[in-house]
Amino acid sequence: MKQLAYALALTGMCAFGTVISSTPASALETYEAQMTASDAASQARIDMLDAFGPKVLKPGQYLWRDVPQDAGEERVVVSLSDQMAYLYRGNTLMAVATVSSGQPGRDTPTGVFSIGTKKVMHRSRKYENAPMPFAQFITDYGVALHAGYNPGHPASHGCVRLPSAFAKKLYSVTDVGTPVYIGV
Repeated sequence: MKQLAYALALTGMCAFGTVISSTPASALETYEAQMTASDAASQARIDMLDAFGPKVLKPGQYLWRDVPQDAGEERVVVSLSDQMAYLYRGNTLMAVATVSSGQPGRDTPTGVFSIGTKKVMHRSRKYENAPMPFAQFITDYGVALHAGYNPGHPASHGCVRLPSAFAKKLYSVTDVGTPVYIGV
């Protein structure tokens, strides 16, 4: 069983050190988990500026930089309000990408999750066999991070769609149990 590192809000900053035992595909959608994920998303915006400068990404774009593997474990932070995903290795921001999350009425869940299952190519059983390349499932009810159409606004059925090249790279560096924080 992999241990998940969850964010602990300290004076407005996120300190990633509190460890909560979890099994793959765990999901914490409590108010506290949602606030922790939103704090992580707020910090990620600041970290992006520090790591990449004042860049504005267009839909389908991403930035990636090399961070040594010994920097720490990976974690993904998704900001629904910014429609952005952030990949950390340890406390270092490694990559950032635009996303398309769930459209109104099919909202992407918020909270703290972990990757439970990974499939290089998955086809949706719910939505007309829709392709979901590089799918990384974070809930037991089918929500995943995966490559898909990225129009720059929420347009999915609840999943987090990623630019294809980013999804492929992300898939290669995450494992079952990698924490995923989804906040507003």
